[in-house]
Amino acid sequence: MATYKEISGTNVEVLASDPTNPVEGQVWYNSTTGALKGASVTTSGSWATGGNMNTARGTLTGAGTQTATLAAGGENPSDYQALTELYNGSAWTEVNDLNTKRGNIGGSLNGTQTATLVFGGLNTSGADYNLAVTESWNGTSWTEVADLNTQRYFPRGSGTQTSALAFGGAQFPTGPAPGRKALTESWNGASWTEVSDLNTAKDQVGNAGISNTSALAFGGFAPSATGATESWDGTSWTEVNDLNTARAQLAGAGIQTSALAFGGRNPPTIYGNTENWNGTSWTEDGDMNTSRYNLSGAGTQTSAIGFNGATPSLTTATEEWTGAGAEITKTFTTS
Repeated sequence: MATYKEISGTNVEVLASDPTNPVEGQVWYNSTTGALKGASVTTSGSWATGGNMNTARGTLTGAGTQTATLAAGGENPSDYQALTELYNGSAWTEVNDLNTKRGNIGGSLNGTQTATLVFGGLNTSGADYNLAVTESWNGTSWTEVADLNTQRYFPRGSGTQTSALAFGGAQFPTGPAPGRKALTESWNGASWTEVSDLNTAKDQVGNAGISNTSALAFGGFAPSATGATESWDGTSWTEVNDLNTARAQLAGAGIQTSALAFGGRNPPTIYGNTENWNGTSWTEDGDMNTSRYNLSGAGTQTSAIGFNGATPSLTTATEEWTGAGAEITKTFTTS
């Protein structure tokens, strides 16, 4: 009978460094580190520490992927911010500022480091705090484009620079129509059009979605913290299954049928909870290392990034999510 070695060759491959793309079940000996290693697939997700941002702040917006992220705006105790930072998978770099400093800002979650849209928010420079200002990023600088039809802070967004959706939010009493909003507006690359409202007026929701015809809104204040989830099909919002943990001021990543919700707050409790959406229901997964609210996020359900926010003090911490099903390298040890 043939032996395994005769059929498959050497039992364990000797390599000077770990392979770039190992397959599940592959085993090798790293001769540089003197370690026996293997590749496996995760059964649950987990968060790992990433590079800190340059400036601590909350209520900013993010877009892009885990290794190519854009963060803009925000606020800290000293002022509202116009700062823009880019992440390369290990470190953040400051680039050109927004034209209008603001916090509580919305954005096109699935934009990129070279093409992103931000809208709405708060600052202290106008007749009232609520903003309708929209800005477009070309990879180098921000340009003001057409305003939202209704000024508000904490709208959330889905989509890209040319196909975005803005939903929910609120106005301070100084606005023309104070209170929480169910408003939804659709962006076609040139202007905003009001479309069908959310079923429930709310602000500080979590968000996911790839375009102005496909989005997910979850959690938020309405007025108390809720776990309610609504799905957008390009025409109307439909109520679907709730989050397992009701909360607001949380972050989201992914698309309408495959999303991630993480962080948030239901005062006085601050959460690090992470939940996966499969298009039908939410499943709890691994918690963030640092519980926080008013954070921002980007990426996909299996490869996301969460950054900044309050713990309750403001933080520059970044965390990177690896979801279930991802390939990981393990080092074998004796016990």
